[in-house]
Amino acid sequence: MAEDVKPTRKNLMAIEDRIELSERGHDTLEQKRDGLIMEFMDILDQAQDVRANLNQDYERAQNKINMARAMEGDVAVRGAAAALKEYPEITTQSKNIMGVVVPQIESSRVKKTLDQRGYGLLGSSARIDEAADAYEELLESIILAAEVETAMKKMLEEIETTKRRVNALEFKLLPELYENQEYIEQKLEEQEREEIFRLKKIKAKKEEEEKEERAAEEAAAEAEAATAD
Repeated sequence: MAEDVKPTRKNLMAIEDRIELSERGHDTLEQKRDGLIMEFMDILDQAQDVRANLNQDYERAQNKINMARAMEGDVAVRGAAAALKEYPEITTQSKNIMGVVVPQIESSRVKKTLDQRGYGLLGSSARIDEAADAYEELLESIILAAEVETAMKKMLEEIETTKRRVNALEFKLLPELYENQEYIEQKLEEQEREEIFRLKKIKAKKEEEEKEERAAEEAAAEAEAATAD
């Protein structure tokens, strides 16, 4: 509360400094919030495309594996899957988007040749190959979706945090500082008026005393002159 602040010029200067700093921080956070929202909207557009592609790749992979099972049998499909020798490798790095660290996922050995799949030409068929291709593409879509979705989540969290800080400055801290500033200025003005009034009274009293002194001196001089005559 403003009444809890001691109305001194030192405190007024300190509050003015805090106001200036808080206003700069508020402007900076607003710019950051707006920039984050723009970046988030770009990622959101990308995420929508990635989700659409992921759904399409999933449906295609399901259709291909169902066709392979129907034509080649579950045993052949399971045998081809069990022959896999090289598994995909996933590595994660990070990148910075306006101060927000988001993951950057990189994969290798997702797309494979027949030799890398392990089942060879004799244990394969066109339908099994097509199913393998479809699932490799699906895996790449999943990896990309994981990167985009995680980045979007982190950006959204940072936007909410920044918005709370902006609101705290705009609706709590700055109004309190402005109130304290106004309270101290009013009190200092009152003190200044009281001091001026006090000085005027002192001056008037001094002038009255000097006037009485002069009157007494003049009276004494007249009495002395009358005695001499």
